[in-house]
Amino acid sequence: MAAIYPDLAGKIVYVTGGASGIGKAIVEAFAAQKAHVIFFDINESAGHALASQLAAERLSAHFFKLDLTDIDALQAGFAEAKAQHGPVNILINNAAHDERHPTETVTSAYWDDRIAVNLKHQFFAAQAVLPDFIAANEGVIVNFGSTSWLAGQGGMAAYSASKAGVLGLTRSLARDYGPYNVRVNAIAPGWIMTERQIEKWLTPDGEQELLKRQCLKRKLVPSEIARFTVFLASEEASACTAQQYIVDGGWV
Repeated sequence: MAAIYPDLAGKIVYVTGGASGIGKAIVEAFAAQKAHVIFFDINESAGHALASQLAAERLSAHFFKLDLTDIDALQAGFAEAKAQHGPVNILINNAAHDERHPTETVTSAYWDDRIAVNLKHQFFAAQAVLPDFIAANEGVIVNFGSTSWLAGQGGMAAYSASKAGVLGLTRSLARDYGPYNVRVNAIAPGWIMTERQIEKWLTPDGEQELLKRQCLKRKLVPSEIARFTVFLASEEASACTAQQYIVDGGWV
């Protein structure tokens, strides 16, 4: 049974990319803490399905359809969420897309698109919530990176570069806004068995490599990342900021 953090009850939590995969597990985990979860995703059908599921469980979760690569739409969506639900307390920058791409085929437009999908929106989401955090003299941001660049994974240079940038963004925001009691950390998940990963990338050879390289000889699942995210957002982690936490079963 997951730990309960009483300080999270009633908090307004924004989760990007919350309709599926790790993001869905994070939404469910915060809702179970009795937080008010607002999640954003481009997948409308999955978003409404998750909101309906949690409503049936008498938990508070509200879905906004949003293309996070459209910064004007992101800013408008966050403003609408605030108008409906009040000032935000916690931001989870989860949305990403780990598309593989041979370096020789990458164009300038494709590079810009990968940065937009995996890094740029994290900065502008943080920018949008920081005024509420400053006014409250507290707040939490958790940015999602990846172990791909730490492990030196090939075949996805633009993705790895964007995820490496998440750590720089995290440390800079933590330094600038620590005086307002804003904590900013990053989580770098390893290979987590979401539906997407299982369908697209989990081959017999890949599974063998996973079991060879991880210290823990088993597959990791989204709820394990979600539980750590909730902990990092809680007051139990009150002295933690400007750090990247690797949750990968001991791969890197």
